[in-house]
Amino acid sequence: MKSQKLKDFAREFLSENSEVKDAEESGISLTDAEINLLPANKQKIGDILIISIPETLSHKKREIGKLLLLMDKTARFVLNDNGISGPYRLPNREIIGTRDDDPTQIPETIHKENGCRFKLDVSKIMFSKGNLEEKRRLADLCSGETVVDMFAGIGYFSIPIAVYSNPEKIISIELNPESYNYLCENIRLNAVGGIIEPICGDCLTSTPENTADRVLMGYVGTTHEYLEAGIRAVKKEGGILHYHETVHQNDYPKRPIDRISQAANKCGRKAEILENRIIKKYSPGVYHVVVDVKISE
Repeated sequence: MKSQKLKDFAREFLSENSEVKDAEESGISLTDAEINLLPANKQKIGDILIISIPETLSHKKREIGKLLLLMDKTARFVLNDNGISGPYRLPNREIIGTRDDDPTQIPETIHKENGCRFKLDVSKIMFSKGNLEEKRRLADLCSGETVVDMFAGIGYFSIPIAVYSNPEKIISIELNPESYNYLCENIRLNAVGGIIEPICGDCLTSTPENTADRVLMGYVGTTHEYLEAGIRAVKKEGGILHYHETVHQNDYPKRPIDRISQAANKCGRKAEILENRIIKKYSPGVYHVVVDVKISE
């Protein structure tokens, strides 16, 4: 699967010389024009495939699901992704293929990343592979520290930090009850219950003040609305804040830096910009960025 593209597999499968079983018997029928419209990219979370099928191929989504299951023998489900929405950043995903044809099954899996295990229902929860390097970087920085992880999700940052960085404590805050339940499950799966304290709540009201040596703000969308809470979480003697934001390339790095400075002034704190980095391209002309800030009195 790693080396073969979906378009190439479809052409091979549907060709007269294919060694795979007859296409008509499989219930898969795609024209050359439809094959050319097949997405170039797909994502695999655990043993579940996720693909974004264009609207022009929506009438063929079940056949594409079958094709992907033939292509990847280890996949149990195929889901069609239609984007995200709402304050919880919930994915809009539809099951278009299952290995066992059991409609009662849920697309729950355990995804392994950097030696950590993350259990999740892929139809309800996002998992981004795009910031793996940022997760690895933070896992080397927090030795002996108290960390506050705002917008913790299912433990994307908290788990690797707990496993590899030997922190004193991690306070992981998550508003979405579904994600919070998986966060608690992943704490057990990775045997870090003595390090991570999970909190189900809104970061505006549940983030503790004057507590953290390091604060993570790994959410993107409305993160700037929580900057004052993140800054107040830093100990009075000082600490580090990692602020994530999506920003148009024309406004980077000025907008996130200005937002941090304004929030720090409101809190009566000083903000020294240490570094800013582009994590990945978020959409055309828009970057997912992170700014590292030293917060002090």
